[in-house]
Amino acid sequence: MAEMLINHIQWGAEHAKIWGFLIIFIFMTIESSFIPFPSEVIMIPAGFLAFRGGLSFGNPWLDMTAAILSGLAGSIAGAYVNYFLALFLGRPILYRYGKYFFLSEHTLSRAEEIFREYGDITTFVCRLLPAIRQLISIPAGLARMKHSKFLFFTALGAGIWTAILAFIGYYLSSLVKDMTYADLVHRGEKIIRENYIWIFLALAVIVAVYAFIHHKIMKSAKKSQ
Repeated sequence: MAEMLINHIQWGAEHAKIWGFLIIFIFMTIESSFIPFPSEVIMIPAGFLAFRGGLSFGNPWLDMTAAILSGLAGSIAGAYVNYFLALFLGRPILYRYGKYFFLSEHTLSRAEEIFREYGDITTFVCRLLPAIRQLISIPAGLARMKHSKFLFFTALGAGIWTAILAFIGYYLSSLVKDMTYADLVHRGEKIIRENYIWIFLALAVIVAVYAFIHHKIMKSAKKSQ
């Protein structure tokens, strides 16, 4: 799918001055929902164009900030599509008809298993992991996760991810005068693959700190009872 989308992304670049932020929002909403769609083909070129003042404001840092915020807003909107889909349809319908909407029974079961095992923090962690990134909102909806927690963890994870992709595009734009969109996306994906270990290490530290604080709070709550 990435290759097919790359072939059409030139259209978005040609209209980026007027519709750039709306395009980012719409496609990141799609990416964050149940439709399989790689965020790399949107946010990396967005960072690339931002460096060159190619978006609405014509200022690199204003464009960069607005691009990341647009991507974040789209990611949250798409996550809520999945959340409310799971909340209102329920488990039986999702498991029975999900395969017609790119949601296999195995995928749904795996997402639920991860959410049950690790709790609310998975809504943040999984936003930074391939394959499960979009789908973790579904077990959150099935579990009726509190909106405040869901919004916080989703925004935190999605914000980090969109910023990483946008800054990769920004960085690549500072290195080369011009490159095709296919090369841009592929080079960005290569940078991610080569440095994913740092993302995993950062996630491990964050989860460890969260688990420690959560344990302390729960222990204090039990003593006060």
